[in-house]
Amino acid sequence: MHDGSNPLLRVVHARGSRTALIVDERPVSFAALDDLSAGVAAALVHRGVRKGDRVALVVRSSLDGVACLLGGLRVGAVVVPVNPGYQTAEFAHVLADSGAALVIVDEPCAALDGVIAGRAVVTSGALVAEGAQTLDAADAALHADDLALLIYTSGTTGRSKGCAHTVGSLAAGLGALMDLWAIGPDDVVLNALPLFHVHGLCVCLLGALARGACTRLVPRFTPEAVVDGARRGVTVFMSVPTMVYRLLGVLDDDGAAALAALRLVTCGSAALSAEKLRAFHARTGLTILERYGMSETLITVSNPLVGERRPGAVGKAVPGTLLRVLDDELQVSSAGTMKGYWQRPDADAESFVTDAEGRRWFKTGDVVALDDDGAVRIVGRASQDIMKVGGYKLSTREIEEQIEGHPAVREVAVVGLADAEWGERVCAVVALHPGASLTLAELQAHVQLAEVKRPRALVLVDALPRNALGKVMKSALKQRPG
Repeated sequence: MHDGSNPLLRVVHARGSRTALIVDERPVSFAALDDLSAGVAAALVHRGVRKGDRVALVVRSSLDGVACLLGGLRVGAVVVPVNPGYQTAEFAHVLADSGAALVIVDEPCAALDGVIAGRAVVTSGALVAEGAQTLDAADAALHADDLALLIYTSGTTGRSKGCAHTVGSLAAGLGALMDLWAIGPDDVVLNALPLFHVHGLCVCLLGALARGACTRLVPRFTPEAVVDGARRGVTVFMSVPTMVYRLLGVLDDDGAAALAALRLVTCGSAALSAEKLRAFHARTGLTILERYGMSETLITVSNPLVGERRPGAVGKAVPGTLLRVLDDELQVSSAGTMKGYWQRPDADAESFVTDAEGRRWFKTGDVVALDDDGAVRIVGRASQDIMKVGGYKLSTREIEEQIEGHPAVREVAVVGLADAEWGERVCAVVALHPGASLTLAELQAHVQLAEVKRPRALVLVDALPRNALGKVMKSALKQRPG
């Protein structure tokens, strides 16, 4: 049974035989997805999961993974998406910090073995199979202020923080964006983004489902999968700059003609160069729509669906969002902003400010410039301790803590170096103990973090440059390495 109280899932309940997902060329109707997620919800209740319980979801893009996500939302669980590529220390932190008692995985994961003591673990396939045999359970009655997702993102302290999004913040933020981009039942959205990231999970999946659009789910991005999707009726492709770069690198005339039939291509999570924007238009006739957002606020700035899409600018405020710039830093106030960081009042106090009218503003940490008409241009990060690599926001401190454990390392600073394809690449600037040696390959093997966080460059120095107060001068280091 369902009572239709969850605005994130109302369309899933109502669309019947229309196609909701295409997975491995198999169409899955909204009705079938409704049944699958209802079964998972019943199985979760049977396992003792109740409203407000945290459930970790460690899955790649699959039908079972989507069913488990929706099933968790139906029972009012707080779903915690986790990168399947995490290593043991990263899993340990997220599971301990979130307090997740149940972990849903695609398949057994060696990196999880040492940190799941005291927690139940089930595969997504087994949970879906259990759901098919479990008595139906009614959806939980949810309110706008109830938590729905904890999305972990790296912070300047080095420890990732959980962005606590409510039913209301997700519905408001995604609704405004889908309206702006006119996403609807006639669209087929290609989702080649991971389901642990706010872009793929919230915008590309939940946003599309909530508007009755069909989602073509691609387990792993390849240029061929995008072109094939375009040939099979995809109308919208949501990307990050790395995807655009790789597409341009292999796109032949037939592929370019297939992409030209798309209604909309969006790009975000990192800056896209004006050169690549022009190159994509020259090949396909399409001008990519750039936008800006973050895990904490969802998408708050976008170029228009109709009108000028300006190279180098991420656009203007999404309807329902207010922007202001103080000391060159962009601040955001919107209904789509998270409730706060999970159990981190200290981080909330640093990141939120309240104005004289009582309006709450989130400090993004992004330095911006405004065009004469108010269009936003991202200049850089206010903090040298944050990098944007392939669309992921990374903490340099988290990586530094790993490198500091290498016996050859006396001191280290991690900086982001400009990279045409990835936006930035991770560079470790290291001073060694006397007589010690270190290669990049040895350092990469030592860093037990997700692949995207491992250094791609190593620079050896005699000592790190510091200011009069002893603080490492990362701005100087970014100028030094080649």
